[in-house]
Amino acid sequence: MKAIVVTDQAAGTAGMRIVERPEPQAAINDVVVQIYASGFVPTELTWPSTWTDRVDCDRTPSVPGHELAGVITALGYGTTGLSVGQRVFGLTDWYRDGTLAEYVAVEARNLAPLPGDVDFAVGASLPISGLTAWQGLFDHGRIRAGQSVLAHGAAGAVGSMVTQLAREAGAYVIGTGRSADRQKVLDFGANEFVDLENDALEDIGGVDLVFDVIGGDIQKRSAGLIRAGGTLVTVVGPPDARPADGLAVDFVVESDRAQLSEIVQRMRDGRLRTNIGNISTLDDAVPAFNPTERRSGKTIIRVRP
Repeated sequence: MKAIVVTDQAAGTAGMRIVERPEPQAAINDVVVQIYASGFVPTELTWPSTWTDRVDCDRTPSVPGHELAGVITALGYGTTGLSVGQRVFGLTDWYRDGTLAEYVAVEARNLAPLPGDVDFAVGASLPISGLTAWQGLFDHGRIRAGQSVLAHGAAGAVGSMVTQLAREAGAYVIGTGRSADRQKVLDFGANEFVDLENDALEDIGGVDLVFDVIGGDIQKRSAGLIRAGGTLVTVVGPPDARPADGLAVDFVVESDRAQLSEIVQRMRDGRLRTNIGNISTLDDAVPAFNPTERRSGKTIIRVRP
């Protein structure tokens, strides 16, 4: 099969190359999926799990990518609830070869059925962005109707999902980004937009929840805006700042079949819109991951037509 591999952490996405690899086999509790579309988060090339296994041994050349949509071609021993020929989507294990390939072996529990009326590219755009937003807002942030949410990076793949899910939950959403992102953020449902390059973040007053995808100084300033009993939720590692009278939670997204099903149903009935910035083929993936201009939204690799 064709697959993209990485061997040099310092090279980043420029060090990707396409090679021939053996097709994976289904171990216990695994299924093999023929991939039709794959999502990719460039920051994963900085994650230790891309380069080493759970006991810190080198595992390169490794196949990156962890979001997929495709069709099951084989079942391992002990798998239940899925069948050969079924359309699925989901999130693969961080420490195993990923989804920038024609086939992948993945634990069955990490997959959910993909309805026939949802395009594979859309399905591949949902797992990381949708689950991160869902878990940050509901599992960790405990968001409730009537509360206010400051969503950083609201034009991006995660931030646009945070905005939409928070609005659906009855929250007032303030989205942030660069000046060029204003209309896109508002189109995704934010009540207000804050230009982080030109507006004073502190002028927004107090909020109940900050969803941070940036870190650094923006995170520190945001922590000071959280009302008593509020929460700072971040996905960029342990927070450098904490609310004076609230919680700070950093988390790593996990696959969850029930949550994936909730997210895709919202996509089907129009309550959610995906945020795809570019679609490329596997053969053209490396240039797509090294664009000459800034893009917002997720890059999707369509592995099969």
